Amino acid sequence: MKITNVECLVLDRQYPFVRIYTDEGIVGIGECFRRLPEIVRSVVEQVLRPVLLDKNPMDTEIRWRDMIQAASASDMGGAVYCAIAGLDIAMWDIKGKALGKPIYELLGGKAREKVQMYASSMRRDLTPLEEAKRAASLVKKGYTGYKLHSALPGAIDDPSDQTIETVKEVRAAVGPDIDILVDVNGAFSAHHAIEIGKELEQLGVFHFEEPRPHYDLEGLATVADALDIPIASGEMIYTQWQYRDLILRGRVDILQPDIVKVPGFTEFQRIAALASTFGKPITVHNIQPTLSAVAHLHVCAAYTIIPYAQEYNIEPISIRDEWPILKNPLQVKDSYLEVPSGPGLGVELDEEVIKRLSSV
Repeated sequence: MKITNVECLVLDRQYPFVRIYTDEGIVGIGECFRRLPEIVRSVVEQVLRPVLLDKNPMDTEIRWRDMIQAASASDMGGAVYCAIAGLDIAMWDIKGKALGKPIYELLGGKAREKVQMYASSMRRDLTPLEEAKRAASLVKKGYTGYKLHSALPGAIDDPSDQTIETVKEVRAAVGPDIDILVDVNGAFSAHHAIEIGKELEQLGVFHFEEPRPHYDLEGLATVADALDIPIASGEMIYTQWQYRDLILRGRVDILQPDIVKVPGFTEFQRIAALASTFGKPITVHNIQPTLSAVAHLHVCAAYTIIPYAQEYNIEPISIRDEWPILKNPLQVKDSYLEVPSGPGLGVELDEEVIKRLSSV
């Protein structure tokens, strides 16, 4: 089998998707992380496509290394890894389709039929009472976990921060049995994060996410060592080597790889192996609820090191809510998503919608 063409489509001006075509008529689909989509498209079409053409997509490890080298990923980082992620996902989709197997079987088999999700609120403009009412409404829909983003990234120890007030209101609204997760996107100094974390412990918060930025490994370690509440981090890093350092130097408790960043199934496997070796559970970072969510469902189905409820973005997303791009959109039922069982990713794109959104 050989790759005959590679394309990147930016849907609704903000969501980059890739397709890989083969001489056997099998087409693989993938999604890239959504920031700077035009840069991602440029990397895919100008840098990575030439190195993939006429090559065998079944050789996913070799193709992954070809892309890493061609794009100087270790030097360029960021958007390069996001572009590689989408293409790697698409090649695993091809491999599964060619073999007639869902990707989770290629990863080792299905440990669970469905994956529990928690509701992830991305808004930062809500009052504590408004956040609490929102959380309560989602609990009524069947969710048993709620994540709030309570702090302003970059504003270290902002005196107007209402993290504790918000969590108190949310806890009062949802009761003692609902998991509350708090993400502050690195907005606290180490000493203030410890102060906040001790209060969060008293409020029964499930995990405390990014109390310090991902690059401050010593700061993360200081906070993690001082608190009993699990510290989560990892959404802003890409490679197994960065995760090794996050584990050994940052000493966090929960790892948060995002498959459309890390990049793809090929690197996710290595990160999952690291997590298993060091006994660090994974809670994936997943704010793109279409193909990215599908790819995450496959790793969640295959790896027992991913034991908890996983992230599901509840904010309006045009390609899920207004113009669904999946022929059979994912449906959260009682906080669970079913794992697709068809070959490859197990889902199809609605070509009419894709055509409409790629020409916007």
